[in-house]
Amino acid sequence: MRAVMHHEFGDPADVLGVEEIDVPEPGPGEVRLRTLLAAIHNHDLWTIRGSYGFKPEMPARAGTEAVAVVEAVGEGVDHLAVGQRVASGGTFGAWAEQFIARAGGLIPVPDGLSDEVAAQLVSMPFSAISLLESLDLAPGDWLVQNAANGAVGRMVAQLGAARGINVVGLVRRSAGVEELAAHDIGRIVATDTDDWAEHVRAIVGDAPIKVGVDSVGGRASGEVLSLLAESGTLVVFGAMQSPTMEISSGDVIFKQATVKGFWGSTVSRTMPADQRRALFGELIQRIGEGSLTLPVDTIYSFDEVRTAAAANMEPGRTGKILLRP
Repeated sequence: MRAVMHHEFGDPADVLGVEEIDVPEPGPGEVRLRTLLAAIHNHDLWTIRGSYGFKPEMPARAGTEAVAVVEAVGEGVDHLAVGQRVASGGTFGAWAEQFIARAGGLIPVPDGLSDEVAAQLVSMPFSAISLLESLDLAPGDWLVQNAANGAVGRMVAQLGAARGINVVGLVRRSAGVEELAAHDIGRIVATDTDDWAEHVRAIVGDAPIKVGVDSVGGRASGEVLSLLAESGTLVVFGAMQSPTMEISSGDVIFKQATVKGFWGSTVSRTMPADQRRALFGELIQRIGEGSLTLPVDTIYSFDEVRTAAAANMEPGRTGKILLRP
């Protein structure tokens, strides 16, 4: 079978290629899946660069999420059937014609859900809804986030609105405001003007902003923290611009702020099964009613994986980059 591989860490546009490898066989509690579509995530590319929390041994496969069809089941798997369509997230090596996944981590895909949506159902949407779930916000509370035009940023805005949470989004370019407006996402402020913080205050009024989500790093971390109310919480979700956060010690001290991290892989792995099922149920409900949208920008073949990786980093994308075997 064909699989996307790399033999060294580096720029995905330079090190990725497609190779023939042996078809794997599922062990106890596992299934072999035939890939229909696979998603490209930032953390996939960080892993290929060698800058993520997980570093595979070389030569390495790539990718972590796909919609696929069950091809074979291992011993003890009785809740999935050959031919069934499932979504898999957090399964390393998903950029391949076939791959092995833990049966217990797979999500059966309803007939009404397209492959394009199912291919990106798990990692980003589940991270977004798990993040919201962890923040202990009530309807009417305020949250501010940067990278609002990123995939998770859009989902947090949509899911927050569906839950009655007020979300203010920060983007680095004024054009980002219009891009999100096209998806019916408002309360967006561009930070490329000197008075951007005043625009945020005009939106929020006197209400306290209880939580800020930082996905950028660098100076942007401090910008989010500066908007928080006393006893507010800054949640570090990513570091798109810089691995170092620039925050004011005065804001931390005098606001009595809390700064903490959020890693979706750990949260998902440790979450009780009932809660996990409930959150996936909510995701499918929100997609069905149209309050959560998962658009696709472009679908590339495996042979175009280097081009696809480069396209994933281009600003102004309106949807997900997907791979087809």
